[in-house]
Amino acid sequence: MISILLATYNWPQALKLCLESLSTQTDLDFEIIIADDGSSAQTKNLIEAIQPKFPVKITHLWQEDQGFRKTRILNQAIEVAGGEYLIFLDGDCIVQPDFIAEHRKLAQTDHLVTGSRVLLNESLTLELLTWAQWDFKKFANNLLSYRLSGGINKYWPLKIKLGNGAWRNYQKFVWRRIKGCNMACWKADALAIGGFDETMTGWGHEDADFVFRLQNRGLIRKSGSWSTEVLHLHHRINDQSNAAENARRVREKILAKARQKNN
Repeated sequence: MISILLATYNWPQALKLCLESLSTQTDLDFEIIIADDGSSAQTKNLIEAIQPKFPVKITHLWQEDQGFRKTRILNQAIEVAGGEYLIFLDGDCIVQPDFIAEHRKLAQTDHLVTGSRVLLNESLTLELLTWAQWDFKKFANNLLSYRLSGGINKYWPLKIKLGNGAWRNYQKFVWRRIKGCNMACWKADALAIGGFDETMTGWGHEDADFVFRLQNRGLIRKSGSWSTEVLHLHHRINDQSNAAENARRVREKILAKARQKNN
């Protein structure tokens, strides 16, 4: 089974769309664990309203709001996950109906997957948030007009799906295209590296650190582009005051690995 580890914080309107998109998956052999970094009761109430009629199990994990501590709540989610394969997703992302199926196709022993996203602009995001319910067919019927108007920044990856293959494999660690809102690995591998580094607080690069340590363990990183794209809703930029320090710490680990290799 697959476990979706769904990170959220105080945006229940977006989370509703995300969950509705997950409820219409072609592959329903998965569970959802919501990793809630201190949202208010509004998010809890939404989840409780959705849970009884949802086609798969939803577990809601919550921690007190003491700033950006996504790494801590995600580690709790990893621990309780019932699936042997983990897909990391953010609550401000909407998925395509074959999202689970496409990730399952890419799942491979000794590999991790870093997926891709399609950015939505502010006006399209506001429009979708007014929909009574998520409707992928309705969205897909307007793809070209969304692209021409700048509502989405990509078109073809939502129209064309490419299969599996060695061409997806990265030969070495690179920062590019690591998105914590869409990545996957085996639970055993996540546990083997101790999960996310909980000392990395504040927004920024905790996902790159996680991927680097998985690759450092010998895993091959595979691209999920042209297969697993998520629709990323527009939102204000997070507080990035910790981003530079977090990036510095990841670079230190990379340099330490390089020195170890050269000795």
